[in-house]
Amino acid sequence: MDGEIILMFSVLLVTIVLFVFEIFPIDKIAFFIIVSLILLGLVTPEEGISGFSNPATIAVLALMILAIAMEENGVIHWLTSGMGKIKSLPIYIMAPIFMFVTAGISAFISTTAVVIVFIKIINQLSEKYKIPQSKLLLPISFAGILGGSCTLMGTSTNLIVNAVAKNLGAEKLGFFEFSVLGLIFLSISIIYLTISLRWLPWDTVKNLGKDYNIDNYLTKVSINPDSELIGKKIQETFLFENPEVSLLQLIRNNRIHNSPGKYITLKQNDELLLLCNLENLARIKTSENLRVYEGKKVDELDDDNNEKEIGTNELDEDVFVELLMLPGASLLGKNMASLRSFMLQDAIPLAIKKRKTLINLQDRMVRSSMNRLVLKAGDRLLVETSKEKLPALETMENVVVLQEFNKVNTDSKFKRYFSLGVLILVIMLAATGLLSIMVSALAGVCLLLITKNLNLNTVYKKVNWQIFFLLAGMIPLGFAMHNTGTDMWVSEKLLGFLSGQPHYIIIGTLFFVTMVLSGVVSNNATAIIMTPIAISVAQGMDLDFKPFILAIMFAANFSFFTPMGYQTNTLIYGLGNYRFKHFLFIGGMLSLILWIVATFLLTRML
Repeated sequence: MDGEIILMFSVLLVTIVLFVFEIFPIDKIAFFIIVSLILLGLVTPEEGISGFSNPATIAVLALMILAIAMEENGVIHWLTSGMGKIKSLPIYIMAPIFMFVTAGISAFISTTAVVIVFIKIINQLSEKYKIPQSKLLLPISFAGILGGSCTLMGTSTNLIVNAVAKNLGAEKLGFFEFSVLGLIFLSISIIYLTISLRWLPWDTVKNLGKDYNIDNYLTKVSINPDSELIGKKIQETFLFENPEVSLLQLIRNNRIHNSPGKYITLKQNDELLLLCNLENLARIKTSENLRVYEGKKVDELDDDNNEKEIGTNELDEDVFVELLMLPGASLLGKNMASLRSFMLQDAIPLAIKKRKTLINLQDRMVRSSMNRLVLKAGDRLLVETSKEKLPALETMENVVVLQEFNKVNTDSKFKRYFSLGVLILVIMLAATGLLSIMVSALAGVCLLLITKNLNLNTVYKKVNWQIFFLLAGMIPLGFAMHNTGTDMWVSEKLLGFLSGQPHYIIIGTLFFVTMVLSGVVSNNATAIIMTPIAISVAQGMDLDFKPFILAIMFAANFSFFTPMGYQTNTLIYGLGNYRFKHFLFIGGMLSLILWIVATFLLTRML
């Protein structure tokens, strides 16, 4: 093993460690890879930045933009609008229907975008009809991944494997060339997951009051001159005695006292930030002689010119909204204190919903230790806002509004049908081979822009740029492995280990190694690392490349045994009250089943 191969393995090892332990965001890791490979001389500068102009990277970007257009113009919502009609069916019939529909749409539209829409639908069904969302979220996530594996444009992994393999001399795959295999895997998985529903957790009916221990309202009151509270210590008042009322702040002479102590004496014109329900708020206003301010925006609370008395009926104008955090969201890593200042103009953050953690909201806001609770991908943030401010929340990057407020353009059927027509045109052009997926997708985006059915400002905010930079950063790894001979070195070792072994052992070993690696590292990164090795092994054994390429393609997507294996799994991890064991056992068994079936089917192609 020469020095360059050692350097290559060092970069790979550091990259995997960074991915596994999430030391940095994936886009930062991508830049680390590019710079490291160039500085170490493993790739030329041109090769180092080639990922940004790679056809697969541009195709993935164009397809993400198309998915945004489909969601913005109501196409995905329209395609799934009939799902509410199956609400009365038994869960063992409802779940397969959800999985079939999710997989079918995911074969042509970004899996993550489709699953997000289905999360919203299931969230609504859970609220209205007491349908256990824990029985549906994991199956639809797995089905979306499987559906995306059925076509070349269904997932970025397929495009990357095809691009890397083509650069190494393999023939490019057709649009539907492996769809039959994908449908077999999907059918087996739906049967298995339907049987496995019995082992998924039952969740209680979604209720914000129970889920967050909050039916409360965050508001501000001022002590009137003739109030009986003047001169009393906090411990002598309802603020201390009533467990349903929490005093969060005391503002006196423009000085803010967080979590004021019980021995503080109240004075005239003291301003109090309270957390209480509407019933207690009405009682406080009438019996304690306090002036109540409108509490829907913190910045209005701190401005004397904006104060106004309100009746309890006006409080109903404010709404509670759940925000789902996607990877790359600007709110990630922020605690409640920083969230309040960050979201000052649009909403009041009230509570963070962690996986299987129901922590009292008052503790979150009052205890300083709770400020260490930070948002992570898959968490939900409960905020209070007015309906007028909802559009501002919708535009937040990589944040999904789970509360149902229909933002799609349902009043414009033309946009919906035109966008769907563009998508069908893109699929037809790519499937028939008249244009490549990249060119057809770019043409579709251009058509939507020209006809004003797509807004670039929306695209800038909603595109998952982390995925784009990840792909751009990982593609040079393939060049580096080839330049240094690392792929040949690994393939020689594998050839020595697999020499004389039956074909099913060879295919099965590559499939299993890829599947395990993608459980802890991004599926795209795994595909880029393993594709050159698989092709080298096939070349060394003088076997057809195609089964080896498909083995990497499917295996990189079939990492169901961890919630980190695919973005949609990360999202539903916290939403469905799942534990790691549900992925390890249910997802792990599915991965093993598909491994055995895929090994058998792919071996028959040799």
